[in-house]
Amino acid sequence: MPGSYVIIEAPSHAAGAQCRPRSHPLICPICNKRKAKRFCPARGDSICAVCCGTEREASIDCPSDCPHLVASRKYDAERRQIDWSNVPFSDAEISQRFAEAHSPLMIALLSCIGRYSRDHRQVVDTDVVASLKALAESYRTLSSGLYYEKPPDYLYQRELYQELQAALEEFQRIETQRQGLISTRNSDIRDALIYLTRLGAIRSNGRPKGRAFLDLIREVASYERAKADSKIVLLS
Repeated sequence: MPGSYVIIEAPSHAAGAQCRPRSHPLICPICNKRKAKRFCPARGDSICAVCCGTEREASIDCPSDCPHLVASRKYDAERRQIDWSNVPFSDAEISQRFAEAHSPLMIALLSCIGRYSRDHRQVVDTDVVASLKALAESYRTLSSGLYYEKPPDYLYQRELYQELQAALEEFQRIETQRQGLISTRNSDIRDALIYLTRLGAIRSNGRPKGRAFLDLIREVASYERAKADSKIVLLS
């Protein structure tokens, strides 16, 4: 009929609800078993808490500001028990007083490590410890009157070893310019390297992609605000 119209009724909420697919819980893309409840900034998606714990700094290259990583490091530090017999140079006794007295030398070494790791994101704690240990062994033979050098074979470790050598030469060059002589002896450099090797060994968690020691270095030896009383001297 002219002027007539048809009213079409919208489906009810109940009927519409029946047409919509039910939502399913997100499954962890790593294990494909458990619910993914924890966002992983390294992957850009959510994973389960178990995989977060087992794959953290292992298969997952975690960013330093990940809250789960930060919390886990605090948890581990509170429960850490150090077997000093397995720490490199376990026979050496270098006091905190030595580190405090040689803060400029410590800062020069840590700043070098910080710069290199900033430019080479692949570097992890085990690389740093290996480079420091190899250079400390070289200076230990040098301070005994011999000279024996064995740089690490792995690329990043060898390059960092060489960068540390150059940083030490520059440190002594500047020291000579300022004072007219080199007051930092080879034995001092040896002890500083041993100290930092041991510090790195106890700060590292042993995971393939672990950077707890490197994050400590970045925190306390940032290039603009490095201080002589920095907490780098603490082995605890």
